[in-house]
Amino acid sequence: MSIRYWLIIAALGIVWGSSFLFNEILLRELGPLMVSLGRTGLGAVGCWAYVLLTRKRVSLSWGLIGGMLFLGALNFALPFAIYPLSQQYVTSGVAGIVNATTPVMVVIVTHFWAGGERATLPKILGVVLGMAGVAILAVPALGHESELFAILFMLLAPLCYAFAFNFARRFRDIDPTIVAALALTGGTIAIAPVAIWIEGIPVITRFQTWAALAVIGFALTSVAFIVFYWLLPIVGPTNTSTVTFIAPVSAVALGAFILGEKLLPEHAAGAVAIFCGMLLIDGRVLNWFRAKDQPNG
Repeated sequence: MSIRYWLIIAALGIVWGSSFLFNEILLRELGPLMVSLGRTGLGAVGCWAYVLLTRKRVSLSWGLIGGMLFLGALNFALPFAIYPLSQQYVTSGVAGIVNATTPVMVVIVTHFWAGGERATLPKILGVVLGMAGVAILAVPALGHESELFAILFMLLAPLCYAFAFNFARRFRDIDPTIVAALALTGGTIAIAPVAIWIEGIPVITRFQTWAALAVIGFALTSVAFIVFYWLLPIVGPTNTSTVTFIAPVSAVALGAFILGEKLLPEHAAGAVAIFCGMLLIDGRVLNWFRAKDQPNG
């Protein structure tokens, strides 16, 4: 794979990792449900603008509309609300590390999903390491019920992604950009009444809030997903999945350098355990060692 594609993958990992930083900025003036509504809503607008500009054909049915409403709530509205809700009690770096358990949750859910891939021994070990990493991550929160609850609650977001990953397979024959546009619209419809009912109509007075909304909605959601789905058939799912290795590093680094967040030894140890679990689940390192052990000739 050429260096150009590796740079694009690195950029995707960095920008998705930065979403937790922008959540922190938005939470200064918006409620967590409004953060989710702003991101899904603007993300949908950006994706539909691309669909219209490229003149992609959209065929709708009631079954597709219902499926996209469910997928949008599961893959966008809920996770985009869970993280800012939790970030009221934990740092953006910790949120980024917990988000890295998504491949762990995918292995668990896919194993039990009808027609899903059964977990191999390396993947099971990867799940164990990932869960151990979360346990280590939670050590500093012991004695602080709000922080501990926030970390455990945050695990629902990767779990949502895992269920959405398996549910979305039924739409594999539809253009991924159209799926993203429809699902983001569905997520917006799902979260809007709840956000307005609970948090009311927001009053935004800061320019940085508008700027953060524009970045997280258009750049980190619309553009990032469009680029991701463009890249996927070119370099394949295995190479594209490496964004999950980069995003937590980005989240921790940006939180430390921009927000001045402290990275405790337990956070670093938990991140390492989760990272090692991701390597086992990914399988490329094990395949590389197996290939080296094969006799030449």
